[in-house]
Amino acid sequence: VQLQASGGGLVQAGGFLRLSCVASGSMSGLNVMGWYRQAPGKQRELVADITKGGTTNYADSVKARFTISRDNAKNTVYLQMNSLKPEDKAVYYCNADTLYPDYSGTWHAQKHWGQGTLVTVSS
Repeated sequence: VQLQASGGGLVQAGGFLRLSCVASGSMSGLNVMGWYRQAPGKQRELVADITKGGTTNYADSVKARFTISRDNAKNTVYLQMNSLKPEDKAVYYCNADTLYPDYSGTWHAQKHWGQGTLVTVSS
C-alpha cells in the first residue's frame, strides 16, 4: 500500500486546513486509516483514526476541533482541522493498517505510512 498525503501548509492560529491521503496499490485487507503527527523533539502521536465502517477515534487534544472522514470508494482519508493552535504544528503522517492472515489463520496488522505533510500554525 502506498499513501500520498497532501494539504499541509501555513495558517494563522484559529484558522483551518484540510489534509487528504490517498491509498493505492494492494487494497486487500485495508482496515483502519488515520493520521499521526510528530512535533520537533517529540514522539509521533495518534491524532485520529477511522475504521472501514466509520468508527472514529481522536486524541483528547484535538477532539471537537478536528474531524476525520473516509471515502472507501476512493481509498481516501481526510482530516479537517479547525481552530488550529500553535501547538498543532507538526509533520502529519497518513497511516493505513492492512490485515493479513499467517499460515495458522491468525490475523495480523501491518502499518503503512505516507511521506508526511508539514502543518505550521503561527500565533
